[in-house]
Amino acid sequence: MEGKRAQLQKIEERISDPAFWGTAEDSQKKLLQKRSQLADVLTLVEEYQDSLGDLQALIELYNEGEDVVADVRKEIFELERRLSATEVKTLLSGPHDPNNAIVTIHPGAGGTESQDWAEMLLRMYLRWAERHGRKTEVTDYQVGEEAGIRSVTFLVQGKFAYGYLSPEIGVHRLVRISPFDAGARRHTSFASVFITPEIEEDVDIVIDEKDLRIDTYRSSGAGGQHVNVTDSAVRLTHIPTGVVVQCQNERSQHRNKATAMKILKSRLYELEMEKKRKELDKLEESKAEIAWGSQIRSYVLHPYRLVKDHRTKLEAGDVDSVLDGKLDPFISAYLKQKSQEKSKEETKK
Repeated sequence: MEGKRAQLQKIEERISDPAFWGTAEDSQKKLLQKRSQLADVLTLVEEYQDSLGDLQALIELYNEGEDVVADVRKEIFELERRLSATEVKTLLSGPHDPNNAIVTIHPGAGGTESQDWAEMLLRMYLRWAERHGRKTEVTDYQVGEEAGIRSVTFLVQGKFAYGYLSPEIGVHRLVRISPFDAGARRHTSFASVFITPEIEEDVDIVIDEKDLRIDTYRSSGAGGQHVNVTDSAVRLTHIPTGVVVQCQNERSQHRNKATAMKILKSRLYELEMEKKRKELDKLEESKAEIAWGSQIRSYVLHPYRLVKDHRTKLEAGDVDSVLDGKLDPFISAYLKQKSQEKSKEETKK
């Protein structure tokens, strides 16, 4: 750790030098990122050292005859929780894992049933973000015909938002007694979740205005008295790729267009990276038919209560907690599985 502290000290000295701010912006950004990474590692080490020190002190009190068993168990539990979170974070090594995440949810066939399910998923991810202290911003919200939503796009901000949420890409299946069926019959609904990393402004993605179709319309979602007053909402269609993005969360058409362009840029960059890496499987899976046989996870509310991930086989009986945003066990299990698969592939090579 002394080596890392020395590295951080040298970086701090460079940053404090006024000449540093006259260097290329790209160089500044890389050094600042390096400083942030080193600071995070050192902070984590100090937290573990403090926890181990507290645990050692409690053990000494126990050996002296003090009744501190409950405190020891609590400290061990907290230490195990931190270790688990740290282990998961080490699995986030993708080039865009540290980025913010752009999440889009679409209901499958089934009208009101699937649209209501899509809204339930929206709440689930917003609650996950809230639990982790992450800011969210809904950029497009299309209201369903009777209930739920026809589509929604929102931004999740914070370190490694994309890395943590990328395992959620795919089709999600709900089985329940329908609240919209007068006969109280069991229904199966589907909705797809598609996630891309938010790309920095300086990424070299050129969008020719001639390749864009720009439509304006009146906002349809919640947003105050200004909604539906002017044609402030913006829809951008990138004609060569067919990618469509929308934004309606601002009063200003100019701001909505700027946000939509940012999202479009991120999606086009992701497409380009997938082509270069020849790893289109994730993208194709996320665009799979939103129906039977393509789901990554099932949420069953009737005739029994169970959430099952079909990739990792992980199951949870507390469905309400999962729908309230407690997704970490599923995210962790998938990241660990992918890491193991990657290790096996590298071993074969």
